[in-house]
Amino acid sequence: MQIAKVVGHVVSTQKDPKLVGYKLLTVAPMIRDGVFGESLFVAVDAVGAGTGELVLIVSGSAARCALDNTIPADLAIVGILDPQVP
Repeated sequence: MQIAKVVGHVVSTQKDPKLVGYKLLTVAPMIRDGVFGESLFVAVDAVGAGTGELVLIVSGSAARCALDNTIPADLAIVGILDPQVP
């Protein structure tokens, strides 16, 4: 599990039918306390996150388990963090 920031969304004209109904978002993983990397990744949104939010992402088999084992995903957003809570 890793903290990331949602920086945008992906528009897809064609995608696997199992991904219909899921948003694809671009995320920048946190590399150290409060600093986000420049590399962007595409994640399947399982929780309704939006641009600018801090989220928890999981990869590999954990991403598939978070959605549905039949969905072809390698990165998924599984939680939204509240930055106001200490």
